[in-house]
Amino acid sequence: MQLFDTGDVRLHYRVDGPDDGAPVVFANSLGTDMRLWDPILPMLPDGLRIIRFDKRGHGLSTCPTGPYSMGSLITDTEKLLDFLGVQGCVFVGLSIGGMIAQGLAVKRLDLIRAVVLSNTAAKIGNPDLWAERIADVEKGGIECLADAVMERWFSPQFRKSPELELWRNMLVRQPDDGYAGCSAAISGTDFLTTTSSLRLPCLGIAGSDDGSTPPDLVRETTDLIPGSRFHLIRKAGHLPCVEQPQEFARVLSEFLKGVGHV
Repeated sequence: MQLFDTGDVRLHYRVDGPDDGAPVVFANSLGTDMRLWDPILPMLPDGLRIIRFDKRGHGLSTCPTGPYSMGSLITDTEKLLDFLGVQGCVFVGLSIGGMIAQGLAVKRLDLIRAVVLSNTAAKIGNPDLWAERIADVEKGGIECLADAVMERWFSPQFRKSPELELWRNMLVRQPDDGYAGCSAAISGTDFLTTTSSLRLPCLGIAGSDDGSTPPDLVRETTDLIPGSRFHLIRKAGHLPCVEQPQEFARVLSEFLKGVGHV
C-alpha cells in the first residue's frame, strides 16, 4: 500500500506490472474503492503497468471536509499521474471515475491517449437528486441508502447471490463525508460541451440493467466523441466489471490492442 500527498489530500494508490509497461489507469465509482477492478485484472494482457487509486474520501485515501468539486478530483488524479511519470495512458473510468476521465482528457491530453467510459455520462442526474441524496447521508449515513443503491447497481439475478453482501459492505464502509463530498462533485458537473471537443479513441461500456447510468445515457456521452465505440454488456448493471468480468476484460483487452497499447 502506498500514499501520495497531493498537498490537499493523501491518495492511496497501487501500481502492478513492469515499470516500462504500457500504462492503464483505473478510476472507480462512487461508493467503491480500487478493489472494484480485482475481478478483471487477471484476465488482462500481460505486461501492462496497471495503476489504481482511491479518490479522496474513499478507501484508504484521506477524507477532507466536503463538499468536493469535480475540478479537485481531476487535479488529484493529475498530480498522482505526474508523480508516477505517466504519459499516454489508457484511462478506464467507471461512473464518477468516467467523469474524471473526461475532465482530465480535456485538461491534459498528454497524459491520456485513449479513454474507456464505463457506466458514466457527461452529466449524471440533477442537483435536486444529489441534494436529496447528500441530505439523506448526512442524516442517516450511507446505510440508509444501501438497499436502493444495490438495486440501481446490480441486475436482479446478481442481487440474489451471496456475493451481493461484499459490495454492500464496501459501500457502507466508505466514509459518509467522502460519499457526500463526491456526490456534490457529480451534482455540479456538466461536461456535454467539453467532452464533445475531445478527439481521441474512446470505448463506451454500459450494462443493460444499470439503474444509475442507463445504456442510452452512456451512448449519448460516447457519441459526443467522433469515432467512439460502444459496447452493451447484458445481464449486468452499473458495475459490469463485477457481474460480467470475462466480457468486460475481453472488450477492454480488444480495445487496448486496437489502439496499439499492448
